[in-house]
Amino acid sequence: MKAVTGPTEQVVVVGAGLSGLASALYLTGAGCAVTLVERADHVGGRVGRYRFADYEIDSGATVLTLPALIDDALAAVGTDTSKTVPPLRIRQLDPAYHARFADGSELRVFSDPDRMSAEVAQTCGPDEAVRYRRLRDWLGRVFRAEYDEFLATNFDSPLDMVRFPGKRAALLELVRLGAFGRLGNRVDRTLRDPRLTRLFTFQALYAGMAPEQALGVYGAIPYMDTGLGVYFPDGGMRSVAETLAGAFTAAGGRLELGTEVTGIDYDRNRARRVLLADGRDLPCDAVILTADLGSLDRFGARPPRRLRASPSAVVAHGTVPAGIAESWPVQAHHTIDFGAAWSRTFAEITPRRGGRLMSDPSLLLTRPALSDPGLYLTRGETRYEPFSLLAPCPNLDSAPLDWNRLGPSYLRELLAVLESRGYHEISAQFSVDRLDTPATWLDQGMIAGTPFSAAHLFRQTGPFRTRNLARGRENVVLAGCGTTPGVGVPTALLSGKLAAQRVVGENRGARTRAPATVRPPSVTEAVN
Repeated sequence: MKAVTGPTEQVVVVGAGLSGLASALYLTGAGCAVTLVERADHVGGRVGRYRFADYEIDSGATVLTLPALIDDALAAVGTDTSKTVPPLRIRQLDPAYHARFADGSELRVFSDPDRMSAEVAQTCGPDEAVRYRRLRDWLGRVFRAEYDEFLATNFDSPLDMVRFPGKRAALLELVRLGAFGRLGNRVDRTLRDPRLTRLFTFQALYAGMAPEQALGVYGAIPYMDTGLGVYFPDGGMRSVAETLAGAFTAAGGRLELGTEVTGIDYDRNRARRVLLADGRDLPCDAVILTADLGSLDRFGARPPRRLRASPSAVVAHGTVPAGIAESWPVQAHHTIDFGAAWSRTFAEITPRRGGRLMSDPSLLLTRPALSDPGLYLTRGETRYEPFSLLAPCPNLDSAPLDWNRLGPSYLRELLAVLESRGYHEISAQFSVDRLDTPATWLDQGMIAGTPFSAAHLFRQTGPFRTRNLARGRENVVLAGCGTTPGVGVPTALLSGKLAAQRVVGENRGARTRAPATVRPPSVTEAVN
C-alpha cells in the first residue's frame, strides 16, 4: 500500500464530519499530533444538527448501520462507548423500516430472518417467504465476499484485484456469485412480489443509480439495512459525531470549530501549512482533506475529471404536534411511503440530462422520538415531536432548476400528496424550520448540488473511484463519501480509517475487522 512519505508527526484534518473524526482518532491512536479544523460551530458534517429555539434535529443521515465501526474508531484511542461522556447508547430499530404502498398494504423490515420471513409470508405469501430467504442468503454472501478486500481496504491500482491473493479470491467469489450483473435483475429473478422487490432495491439510490443499472455488488447496501440491522443513538445521529469528537479531545487531539480553511500552502508538491481565514496558519507534515469533490480545487487538489453525480434530495425539518402524528396511518421511526410508480420514478430523477421531479413521489418520513422519547418537546400544554421528510430529486447537472423559487411550492405539493395518503393535517400542522434543496448543497460546495456525491457507476466504484491519495500531492490524503469506499455512514467511517492508514501505514493504523453477522455489536448490548 502506498503511503505518505517523509515525516508524519503533525497532521491537520480539514473537516469534522464522520470521516474526519474517524481519521483524527486513528491518527491520534497511532501517535500523531492531530489538529482537526471545522468551519461550522459543531461537528458532524453530513451527520450534523440544526439548532432551533427550543430543540435540535439531525441535519443529515438518519440511518445508521454497522455500529461496530464506531467501536473501532473509539478503540483506536483506547476507549469505548461506556467510557465516553456521556456514554453513547445505541439501540437497534425493530423494525428497521415500515413500508407503505399505494394499494394500502404494508411491510415491516426486520433484520431477524425468522421474523422477516413471517412478515413476508403474511403479506406476500409463503412461497415469497422462501424466495426472500434465498435472496437474503445471496446478499449476505456478496457482502461477506467484498467487505474485507473491497470496502475496508485501500487500492493503489485496479490491478490490485488480481495482484494480491486475498483480493483475487474475493473477486473470483463475486464473479461466481454473479455480483457484476445488475442488482435489479437479480432481485426481480428471485422475488415475485413487486412490493418486496422495492424493499431490496430502493437502496440503489444511495449508490446514485436505478436498480436496473446498479451492479450486484451493491447488494451489500440492502444487506446492511435488512440483514445486519438499522440502529439509532439516544440523542439523535448527531450524538455519534459528538461522541467521537469528545474521545478525540480527551485523547489529546486539538479541535477547532468555527475555523474556516482558505487554502493550503505548498512547497513544490508537498503541503507545508494550512491557511485559515483568521490569518493564522497551521504547520503540517500531512493533511487529510474531507472537502466535497466539488470543492477540492479550493485546496490545491485537482478534482477528478468526468464525474457523474448522484441524484439529490429535498429535505424538510420541523415539528408536528404529537397528537396529530399519532393519528397517521403508520407509527414508525422510518416510514417509506411508496407511490404507485417505481421504474418511472428512477427514470425521472437519475438521468444524466433531462431529469425531473417525481410525478408519483416515494418519500422517507423520519420520527426519531418514537425511538427516543427524550426528543419530544413541550410548548405550553402541547407535546411536539421532531419530524423530517425526504424526497429524492434530480441533481443540478441533470435538472438545473431554480430551487430558491421552487422549493417552498414543491414542499407544499409533497405535503398535499401525504395528506391524500392519510397523513391528516400534515399540511397545516407540520411547522417547517428548515428546508434543504439542491441549492443548499451547492452553496456548501457539494458537486452538482447533491449530498450523495459521485454516483457509483462502474468507472466510479471500488478501485476506479477517486483515490484517497490526492493527485500530484505528496502528503495530501482525501477522505469522505466522494472517495473510497463511497457514500454512507459506515463507509464514511471506513474512509477515515483508510485515509489514516495512508498517512501512518497499515502497521501503525488499526486494522478494520469485518462486522459480526451474528454477534450484536458491543454498543448495542446494553440497550437491546
